[in-house]
Amino acid sequence: MSVPEVVNLAEKFALFTEQWSPKVVGELNGQQVKIARIGGEFVWHQHEHEDELFMVVRGTLRLRFRDGEQTLNEGELIVVPKGVEHLPVAVTEETWIMMFEPAGTVNTGTAGGERTVAVLERL
Repeated sequence: MSVPEVVNLAEKFALFTEQWSPKVVGELNGQQVKIARIGGEFVWHQHEHEDELFMVVRGTLRLRFRDGEQTLNEGELIVVPKGVEHLPVAVTEETWIMMFEPAGTVNTGTAGGERTVAVLERL
């Protein structure tokens, strides 16, 4: 058995600058650990079959829902249940987020569109 790799999030975030393009930094039990730099608004979307965990590493994230919103600061996380439509918004100029979701989860869910990242880069 080999020794597991330590993932340094600051080092991984330093490897890219593009926004709204999630990168895979780990996998476990059919789940992927993804990181993304975000700025401004994303798109309204939902995931029919997958729950999605968002954790703020740097900055502030607002998640809008059709019936309200939640604001997350550094070190806070939220789980968005499958089927719940949501709109991620970076409150700060750039926000760094980490997500846990099943492998194969598409970032734009059922919305599709130009912001869909079909093939995720592994860092």
